[in-house]
Parts: sequence; C-alpha cells; structure tokens
Amino acid sequence: MPIVRVSMFEGRSIDQKRELVKLMTDAMVKVAGVSAAGVHVVIDEIKRENWSIGGLLSPDRQRLAAEQKRE
Repeated sequence: MPIVRVSMFEGRSIDQKRELVKLMTDAMVKVAGVSAAGVHVVIDEIKRENWSIGGLLSPDRQRLAAEQKRE
C-alpha cells in the first residue's frame, strides 16, 4: 500500500487535484508495479503564509520579488 503525500499551496481546483492524483497513481502503478486500488494519495494544502524558503515566508518573498522587478 504505497502512500504518496503532496504538499502544495492551496488554491488548486478540484479538477486539477483529480488530474494530479490520477497521474500520480498511474506513475506508481507503472514504476512500482502495484495495484491502483492500493495507491493512496494525500494532498496537504498549505496557506502561503505558512510556507517559508530561505528564512522568508512566501508572501514576503513575493513582495521582495515584485519590488526588485520595479527597480
């Protein structure tokens, strides 16, 4: 029973999530040789304000990038 966990920003549509879990399940079946019925995909949707890269929260990184573009 493989479990695939996906962490991503919230905001994707239900159709995007359907496509994502279908493609991930198909990949596990092809690569790992398991049954599709046994593949579990868990999507963790995270608010941008709760995601940090390089010590900066995502909204702060976006703000800095926008400011640098204007310069």
